[in-house]
Amino acid sequence: MVGVHSGQSFHGSPDSRTPDAVRLDAVYKAFVPARRRRSAGPVLALEDVTFTARPGEFISLVGPSGCGKSTVLNLIAGLVRPSDGNVTYQGAAVDGVNTKVGYITQDDNLLPWRSVLRNVEFGLELRGVPKAERRARAREFIELVGLGGFEDHYPHELSGGMRKRAGIVRTLAYDSGVVLMDEPFGPLDAQTRVILQDELLRLWDRQRPAVLFVTHDLVEAITLSDRIITFTGRPGTIKQEYEVGLARPRDVFHIHELPRFKELYDALWDDIRVEIARAGTTS
Repeated sequence: MVGVHSGQSFHGSPDSRTPDAVRLDAVYKAFVPARRRRSAGPVLALEDVTFTARPGEFISLVGPSGCGKSTVLNLIAGLVRPSDGNVTYQGAAVDGVNTKVGYITQDDNLLPWRSVLRNVEFGLELRGVPKAERRARAREFIELVGLGGFEDHYPHELSGGMRKRAGIVRTLAYDSGVVLMDEPFGPLDAQTRVILQDELLRLWDRQRPAVLFVTHDLVEAITLSDRIITFTGRPGTIKQEYEVGLARPRDVFHIHELPRFKELYDALWDDIRVEIARAGTTS
């Protein structure tokens, strides 16, 4: 058995007194076209999506392009609102921009006029953390990802991998209970991706926030996650949920050699392949 939960969600954490980090209940999301194209009608991006993320759980969302994975993150961040259904964060309804979550996108989004140090401490500054405390915390995280000595450099003086490291630790230093990651390693070369996956797991293990991680890379999803949720093509709905079941800490450089890895990879690829083929016959 691959550890499949056929569209079923995990409800609640091991301690029932602790609220889920994130919960989506029967969520639908439709986007209304611009006025000049309104005759085409709304586009349904998500349909009846229900799942929970427990505190400290690392979940990857995978599926064909356009299936609504990024929309799920934007709903949790409060950047868009559901057309129907409910989104909650730590037991409270998300009814506006959710400043309590961290959000890492494909772009590093570093402020070009700030040094690495001042970028990493930016979120803490917005939170009102005293200067000495936030500076010490920023320096600690910068050292953790090997950027010591680059504190006073500006983003344009860094490589792509270095900028990505700075962007990740800026979010993790913020110390939110939930971190949203939308294909953060997508633009990077394969070697840098694997190195950053290893660093991400090491950083995540220090604090154990809940992570919702969007990726098209099935190897990446298995390497990082406790659970993987696959989506159908648009309108996106949950197709399957898989428990990864691989021990931590993980050796990201050799994880693909494990029998369990191949078993999961084949099951995930079967899900995606079917959806891609279905989209091809209906387009």
